[in-house]
Amino acid sequence: MRISHEILEQNRATRDLVLVGLQTRGVHLARRIAENISRIEGFTPTVGSLDPRLWRDDPDVASGQPLQPSDIPDGVTDKPVVIVDDVLYTGRTVRAAMEALLDFGRASRIQLAVLVDRGHRELPIRPDFIGKNIPTARDERVQVSLLETDSGDSVTLRRDQ
Repeated sequence: MRISHEILEQNRATRDLVLVGLQTRGVHLARRIAENISRIEGFTPTVGSLDPRLWRDDPDVASGQPLQPSDIPDGVTDKPVVIVDDVLYTGRTVRAAMEALLDFGRASRIQLAVLVDRGHRELPIRPDFIGKNIPTARDERVQVSLLETDSGDSVTLRRDQ
């Protein structure tokens, strides 16, 4: 809910806001934010989905799992866009997402909302809206569970074995 309010504060004068959730959990978070905004302001932002793996600079990450659909219903040209993801780590997925958005048009502004920022950035990318900062070691993983995809809402920190 707090992220929804912060997005509204930064985008107060616009009703053409587009929330683009990164597959998979980012899509569900974007839908939740849109529902919150609808309850608060009485308008529902456009919600899209994006799988940015084809635009990554490390193509091995894209292999092994089937690509998820990308759909941004009305494009992004001249609209403010908020990319929504569950965990921000190196910044490479977000970079790829920004590159992918160019295929849907030229946004007037791109912002980033993440549920968890775990640090260890490899690129100069900083989220505009953060649910929680969780400092981690590189051998730790943050696992986000959501009702829509998992057994419930939780954030778990795990050390690789």
